[in-house]
Amino acid sequence: MWLSASAVPALADYREHAETQKFIDKMVNEHGFERANLEALFANTERQERILELIARPAEKTKSWADYRKIFIQDKRISDGVKFWQENRNALARAEQVYGVPAEYIVAIIGVETLYGRVTGSYRVMDALSTLAFDYPPRSPFFTKELENYLILMREHGKDPLINKGSYAGAMGYGQFMPSSYRHYAVDFDGDDWPDIWNNTTDAIGSVANYFKQHGWQRGDFVTVRVRPPAEIGDLPSPINKPEQTVPDWQKAGFTPVQSVPAEAPAVVVRLDGALGDEYWLSFINFYVITRYNRSAMYAMAVHQLAQAIYRAADLAQGDD
Repeated sequence: MWLSASAVPALADYREHAETQKFIDKMVNEHGFERANLEALFANTERQERILELIARPAEKTKSWADYRKIFIQDKRISDGVKFWQENRNALARAEQVYGVPAEYIVAIIGVETLYGRVTGSYRVMDALSTLAFDYPPRSPFFTKELENYLILMREHGKDPLINKGSYAGAMGYGQFMPSSYRHYAVDFDGDDWPDIWNNTTDAIGSVANYFKQHGWQRGDFVTVRVRPPAEIGDLPSPINKPEQTVPDWQKAGFTPVQSVPAEAPAVVVRLDGALGDEYWLSFINFYVITRYNRSAMYAMAVHQLAQAIYRAADLAQGDD
């Protein structure tokens, strides 16, 4: 339900922003929105200075892998992951069957993103996306498109755009989907005709699994394994690009996997600055898929290692039953 112009208090009044007016024109002309409704909405949308501070220094760009890992690979996050798995066992088993994504990786994504739904963000999504679309030039095109998707999404489902809260970047729900990701990948996994990633763990689980599948997750394939590096190491390709070399290519270059790996599989070597020095990992298509969720090799490795830790802990817990 949209607010009427007369009912809206003037808070930070984004209506006067030149970029907002261009955006309103676009939404009216291309998507048939009512100008008065958009004027009312932006009159109640606030610029958030804190958001601009946070986006300038994300953890993936300011921390080493050793420090970044400590944030996510913790006993509490692991044990809470086991509990989340136990509480949502049926939905996770069905998601694994339908989409081919192991339950532990679905759980780990939700654990990394929101501590299993406990920390989903405190910023109004409308404020976050508007602040970044209109007042953060380095990524204005991206966030303007996300704001466009968000308003279309809210109209499609008859929801008030001012109600939802999310991260400082406008990500929403258990799995922290951006609006465009929601529109493309969120699924109604419990059959109630509403993909509710904010309050419904079943829908959130199905949506994360569908995101992975649609980005190319390979059922049953490796994610990443440690390798011993050669004495001389040249430049390595970007760890977040789709692998173009193969396992034999890396073996010829002197990188030796510590376990058997699929022959001829596409792979890339990832270097991370760990607590004991540089670590080298041979990473496969499924690792690349995780980086589609967040364009960071450290993020993908945190998800992988948390998933493995949760799997081991869940296996031990089952053995104790």
